[in-house]
Amino acid sequence: MALINTTVKPFKAEAFHNGAFIPVSDENLKGKWSVVVFYPADFTFVCPTELGDLADLYPEFQKIGCEVYSVSTDTKFTHKAWHDASETIKKIKYPMVGDPTGTITRNFDVMIEEAGLALRGTFIVNPDGVIKAAEINDNSIGRDAKELLRKVQAAQYVASHNGEVCPAKWTPGASTLKPSIDLVGKI
Repeated sequence: MALINTTVKPFKAEAFHNGAFIPVSDENLKGKWSVVVFYPADFTFVCPTELGDLADLYPEFQKIGCEVYSVSTDTKFTHKAWHDASETIKKIKYPMVGDPTGTITRNFDVMIEEAGLALRGTFIVNPDGVIKAAEINDNSIGRDAKELLRKVQAAQYVASHNGEVCPAKWTPGASTLKPSIDLVGKI
């Protein structure tokens, strides 16, 4: 079943965030735009490159009113230990959610059951808690935070401009499209 335009399923978890353990639930994904980024495991190879890339662009996500949540099936304690041990992970200012039961990972359909790990799933959630974009990669393929930021900006744009859509490679300030019969075959 496709998750697009479905509401995030209920969950409760704990995250490591700014030196403390904090509760996080599906309710945190409401009231503002959110990005949920799943990754396989702490202390691995591709994961810190992605999470570091997100950390570098995190202020840009904040500027557009979007919170970032990274999620793996590790515990909040493992997230803290990784944060303390890695210069790259020390840059992270967004919540690192622990999902040792796999509830959140299964809710977003990215659990690799035989391994107990998550696929590289990325989800954009609107302020109503509705999933507006999803991307799932094989664990050998890293993601690009700049492209994710662009996708959030596009989702925000179409949410506030009824009837307009963002074409490929759209960036803020670029032209959009208004679908109509007059455009058929002319693009």
